[in-house]
Amino acid sequence: MATKHPSYEGESVPPPSLQPAVIGRRYMASTGHYLATEAAIDILQGGGNAVDAGVSACITLGVVQSDQVQFGGVAPIMVYLAEMDEVLTISGLGWWPKAASLDYFVNECRGEIPIGVRRTVVPAAPDAYIQALSRYGTMSFGDAARHAIRCAREGIALHRHMKIYIERHAERIRNWPGNAECFLPDGRIPEVGDLFVQRDLAATLQYMADEEHAAAKGGRESGLAAARDAFYKGDIAQMMVAFQRENGGWLAADDLAGYASAVEPPVAYRYRGIDIYSCGPWCQGPVVPQALSLLEGIDLETLGHNTPEYIHAVAEAIKLAFADRERHYGDPRFVDVPIGALLDSDYAAERRKLIRSDEAWTELPPAGSVNGGPDRWAAPAATRDAPTPVHAADTSYAAVIDGGGNVFSATPSDTSWDAPVVPGLGFTPSARGSQSFAVPGHASCVAPGKRPRLTPNPAIALKRGEFAMPFGASGGDTQPQGMLQVLLNHVVFGMDIQAAIDAPRLCTHSQPDSFEPHTAYPARLALESRIDRAAGDRLAALGHDVDWLRDISIGVGGVSAISADLKRGAMTGGADPRRPARAMGW
Repeated sequence: MATKHPSYEGESVPPPSLQPAVIGRRYMASTGHYLATEAAIDILQGGGNAVDAGVSACITLGVVQSDQVQFGGVAPIMVYLAEMDEVLTISGLGWWPKAASLDYFVNECRGEIPIGVRRTVVPAAPDAYIQALSRYGTMSFGDAARHAIRCAREGIALHRHMKIYIERHAERIRNWPGNAECFLPDGRIPEVGDLFVQRDLAATLQYMADEEHAAAKGGRESGLAAARDAFYKGDIAQMMVAFQRENGGWLAADDLAGYASAVEPPVAYRYRGIDIYSCGPWCQGPVVPQALSLLEGIDLETLGHNTPEYIHAVAEAIKLAFADRERHYGDPRFVDVPIGALLDSDYAAERRKLIRSDEAWTELPPAGSVNGGPDRWAAPAATRDAPTPVHAADTSYAAVIDGGGNVFSATPSDTSWDAPVVPGLGFTPSARGSQSFAVPGHASCVAPGKRPRLTPNPAIALKRGEFAMPFGASGGDTQPQGMLQVLLNHVVFGMDIQAAIDAPRLCTHSQPDSFEPHTAYPARLALESRIDRAAGDRLAALGHDVDWLRDISIGVGGVSAISADLKRGAMTGGADPRRPARAMGW
C-alpha cells in the first residue's frame, strides 16, 4: 500500500517536486536532453512510432551530449511491442576485436587497460539503431537522423553540463587533435551559450543518409542496409580502420563487417505484481531485479521513506547485488551466468540474512555461491578520506511511449576523453573496453569477440493492461541505484513519477568501479544533502562512511522515466533536474 501524504483542505498533496510532471494521452517522450526530447516528439507528430522516435532521440543525444554519448559508441535498447505483447532487447554493445589480447594488458600494462585506441571495441550504436528501425520502426535512417544532423551542422547553444564535463576532462581531451578540435574550439574551453558546432559528425550522419537515399529505390530495407554498410563497410569503416592501424589499435575491417548486435530476450523479475525487465548480464541490468528480490522480504513502508533504516536496507541490498555482479556477470556467450539462480526466491532469502540491521558491510559482501568460478579479485581500494568519484556523468537515456502502447527504452553512451576522435568523422569509436577487466578468470576479463560488462542498462516495468514504465539513467554504477530508488518511490511510496525522480537519493561506492582502474571505496555511502542530517549520523554509527553531496547532485545518476496508466490512457513523464533532461507529451 502506498504511503499517504499530508492533505490540505481534503485534497491529497504529493511530496515536494522540483518541477511539474508532464501529462499526456497520445504519446510521451523523456530523455536526458531537451533537444533529444524535441526530436522524439517531432517524429511522433510526423506519424512515427515509439521506435522511430526513440532512435531519433538517441542519435540526437550523440550530438547534443557528445561529451557523454558517442554516435559510434554503445546503445542497449529495450522494446515492448504492444500488439505482440513481447519485450525484447537489442544489445547495442560491441565486442573486443579479434586481435585483442588479455596477455598484453596483463604483461605490458601491469594489469590495467590504459586510455587510448586499445580500449576500442566494435562500435555498436549505429547497428542497433538501424536494426531497431528495420525490425520495429517505420521510418528511414535519414528521417530519424534529421534532427541530429541539423543540431551538429548548425550548432547548439552549449549547455552548462557539457561545459562542466569538458572543463573536468580538458587535459585529457587535449591529448588528441580530433578531440581538441571538437570540444576545445580555438584551443579554449567553450562558455555556456556558445554555439557548439560539429561539422565532421554532421557530415558522417549525412553520408549515411545519402547512401540510404541512393539505395532507396530498392525499398526501405535496401536503404537501411546501405546506411549500415556506409558505417561498417564503406568510407566510415575505412577511415576508422586506417586510424586504428596508424595508431596501434586492434580494430580491423573484418571486425566491423562481421558485427551485428544481438537481439535477445530480457531478464524478468516480478515485484509486487509488476514485471521488471532488464537487459542481460552482459550489462549490469540484472542488478535492479536482484536488489528488488532482496528487498522483497523487507517491510519498506514500515521503515519509512529515506529513514536511516530504509537507506541502510536499500544500500546493503545494492551491495549484495553488486557483489554478485562482480563475481558472476559477463558475456553469456563466454561465461556461464546463473541468472535464474541469482533471481530465485530461496537464494534471495539466504542472501537477505546478510543484511544486518545493526551493522553495515564496510567492504563489499561476499558473492553468492551458485556455481563454481574464481573468488572475488582484490580490487584496488581508495583510502577512507579519498573524495567520492564524480565521473558518474557519462551516458544518457531515452524513453518513449506511443499511442499504440509501444514502449522504447534505451541508454546510449560512450565517453569523449579516454580514446581519440577519428579526424574527419567527429566521433570516438567505442572505448567501452574500459569496462572489461585485465584479470585472468574474471567473469568480464578481456577476450577476442567478448563483450565488456556494460554499465548502461535500460529497463521496462509492466503490469499488463494496467501499467507501463520505461526507465533508465546516466551515471556509471549509479545508474541501477538511481533506477531502483525511483521505482521504489513510485511503486511502493506512491509518488508521481516526477516526484519519484526528484526525491533525494543515496549511492553506495563499496563495489569496484565498472570503469578502469576499477577502484572501490569501501563503506562509502553518498547522500544528497536534502536527506536529514540526523539520518546520516545514524548511518555513520552503523559503519557507513557517509559523504554529503549537494542538495541536487549529478553524483547520484540522472533518471528519466514515463509512467503510463493503461486503464485511464494517461501518461506521465518525469525528467531528472540533475541533468538537462526533459519530458514532453501530448
